[in-house]
Amino acid sequence: MQTPSHLSLPLSDLRKALQGSRAAAIEAFRQQRQPNALLRSLCRIVDQTLRGLLQIHPLPAGSTLAALGGYGRGELYPYSDIDILILLPKAPDAQAETAIGEFLTAMWDIGLEPGHSVRTVAECISEARGDITVETALLESRWIAGSRNLMRDFSQQIHQHLDAPAFFLAKRAEMRQRHSRFRDTPYSLEPNCKESPGGLRDLQVILWMARAAGFGDNWRAIARAGLLTPQEARDLNRAEQAFKRLRIELHLLARRREDRILFDWQSQLATTYGIEPSPTRRASELLMQRYYWAARLVTQLNTILVQNIEERLFPRPDEPAIPIDESFCSVHQRLDIYRDDAFERKPALLLRAFLVMQQHPELQGMSARTLRALWHHRDRIDAQFRSNPIHKKIFLQILQQPRGIVHALRDMTMLNILPRFIPAFRRIVGQMQHDLFHAYTVDQHTLMVIRNLRRFTMPEHAPEHPLASQLINDFSRHWLLYVAALFHDIAKGRGGDHSELGAREIKRFARDFGLVPADAELVEFLVRQHLSMSNVAQKQDLSDPDVIHRFAALVKTKRQLQALYLLTVADIQGTSPKVWNAWKGKLLEDLYRATLAILGGARHNRSSMLHKRRQEAEKLLLQSGLPAHAWDTLWDKLDTGYFLRHESDELSWHALQLHAGGKLADSPVVRARVTEHGEGLQVLVWIRDVADLFARICAYLDRSRLSILDARIHTSRDGWALDSFIVLPLDEEVPPQALAAEIEQGLGATLAQLAGSVPQPATVPDGSQRRPPLSRRSRSFPIAPQVELHQDEQGQLWRLSLTAADRPGLLHDVARIFGAHGLNLHTAKIMTLGDRVEDVFVLSGAAFENPRQCRQLERDLRTAMSAESMS
Repeated sequence: MQTPSHLSLPLSDLRKALQGSRAAAIEAFRQQRQPNALLRSLCRIVDQTLRGLLQIHPLPAGSTLAALGGYGRGELYPYSDIDILILLPKAPDAQAETAIGEFLTAMWDIGLEPGHSVRTVAECISEARGDITVETALLESRWIAGSRNLMRDFSQQIHQHLDAPAFFLAKRAEMRQRHSRFRDTPYSLEPNCKESPGGLRDLQVILWMARAAGFGDNWRAIARAGLLTPQEARDLNRAEQAFKRLRIELHLLARRREDRILFDWQSQLATTYGIEPSPTRRASELLMQRYYWAARLVTQLNTILVQNIEERLFPRPDEPAIPIDESFCSVHQRLDIYRDDAFERKPALLLRAFLVMQQHPELQGMSARTLRALWHHRDRIDAQFRSNPIHKKIFLQILQQPRGIVHALRDMTMLNILPRFIPAFRRIVGQMQHDLFHAYTVDQHTLMVIRNLRRFTMPEHAPEHPLASQLINDFSRHWLLYVAALFHDIAKGRGGDHSELGAREIKRFARDFGLVPADAELVEFLVRQHLSMSNVAQKQDLSDPDVIHRFAALVKTKRQLQALYLLTVADIQGTSPKVWNAWKGKLLEDLYRATLAILGGARHNRSSMLHKRRQEAEKLLLQSGLPAHAWDTLWDKLDTGYFLRHESDELSWHALQLHAGGKLADSPVVRARVTEHGEGLQVLVWIRDVADLFARICAYLDRSRLSILDARIHTSRDGWALDSFIVLPLDEEVPPQALAAEIEQGLGATLAQLAGSVPQPATVPDGSQRRPPLSRRSRSFPIAPQVELHQDEQGQLWRLSLTAADRPGLLHDVARIFGAHGLNLHTAKIMTLGDRVEDVFVLSGAAFENPRQCRQLERDLRTAMSAESMS
């Protein structure tokens, strides 16, 4: 081949020519937005550059330079590696290795990052046999320069050794593993447009499978082979072009190889696409909703195509269809239809197909023909379809089946059946959540909540949530919980209180679907109050009988309490793997049991609680051998609040730890033990009270990478502080037991230095020596810090609620502000939801009597919680 004259240039000029050509191609793309044109242009530019480079640094005689992977396919993204194969006629000698090394070094010098391999034909064949990734890359090889005969021989041998059925099985297994890494959903909030389910890689897998089997290497050819309809081929082609453009835009925005649609890029991408925000949704939310709809299309057609290719490659002997009813049959253990127009003739089958799948556990899925017919007839679900009583009955039957509910709802969502049948659900398909703690779109979170409720019914999952498993087994008509879960977030993204708006939606649903009044009242209550139990458990003082009585008045009945507890646990667990922990589980269980006692007629006041806890603690202490006067010495120094805020086993543990040699400790004591649920540590601090004690403890715990979940602060009548904390290691790999001794020694040494001194607030150490920046999510979707200050019902204490983006050292900074304003902390409830914190403190102090000081306190807290305070 003749080398273009302008490439017979020195290395530096070759680099400039490469950069100029790339810049021109990218500028042309910015003007025309044609992804294929850019990808082909970049390939051509690199091809020409490499041929020019070979004029300066030639490869060994008789060798071939070939492109692999995407580059071999003719698709080179702006910042992708240049995957090349240097194909040799024989094993290289020292001179050949030197030449190859100089060529590869020159590629780096001119700005090309090579992903390279150096092989003979025999080595390529051998390596491909044991590695499907290598085999796939070689399948897409393309000649660039050198010996055409060697390239021809290589291509022939690759295809001769290609085993299409084995290749199909390996690529399908590889795809399933990849999907599993992404939790088998295209609906993560930061999807990878290349690797996530429904992304570019799924399209490429289909093309690889089809090409290996001889069905074609483009959508039109695959359609001609009978695996796709012409319309499906056009849909896939449009989706492929959309994903290609998206990946190009990501590379250009990030100025590096980047395939993740990170929060950092979503707003800028929306601007690039010219998407305008709506009154209730950000432009980035609308962009991502478009992405999810395209990914769903790819996921669905991918399923159909893979099954079609499998049936062609692995033809089964003809078996008679096993009748199920007049419309459905089983063919090779898959649900099939007798007629291609079955759903057109009987639209009710659009729902009945899923019910039949549930009722026949021997079925292993739906046939490609059934899936295709469902997909193409989904538009038959219109207002008339939705109003049909028969269709409503079938839908409720799906929710009432003993098995397959989650699978049915997921498949109905992917096939666009559920969003069309319940229009309100359609509005949340692909709806983003920017509350800093949800990890999935609203529709996927909803399905996760239903999945969690279903898991409560399964004996194999009972050890995870013993109380939830017990309660759901005692709960009649489980399906009502699934209805409530389906609607609990259905009004998100509309503006306003989604709980109230959702309650209106489910009230309409209950009326239209004929729910009896008691069931309608239950599901409406659950949707309206689905956040109440979590808020009370995590933000209010459960030792206060008035809190429990108010919550009991809200739930009214044992059945509503059970249902709300089950929905709350399932909801929190369905937000993100990071949000749930055993401490939150304990708070919810404590609230449930205390409320159940009230609803059962039990006395629940301060006097009865105090008497019961002291009695139980005394029994435990007597068993330990501690004399009665010993614990009386401690307990006489503490007020009623101490006994109300601690369980009996905590009271006895405190008493045991604070007595040595038969008398109460008169020097600082720090003790730590693993909590009952085993995830965190309970830390006890006993020291003569000093200024800013809470801030100093927070500083130590922050440096030790321990997150405070709960703090209870008490001061004895003679000036000793008895503080207890629940802490959780931020490093999940460190077992809590290993930290107990370290805390006792480290925090004990820190506090021992304070004994007998009264340091000024200015001497309080900075709790975080190195402040890391806010998380990407917090930067991309910042929340304005919120400060709410209210006096309690008795008028003696003040309740301070703080909401902000989480960061290390935040609690320590808040504690320092308390000290600077002379405030006394009584309790702290720390609720961390992903990257968001919602903390509640109960305080007292003279500053609250001065409105000006209160306003200054609020300003100081907002400043500490703002992003600017991180600098």
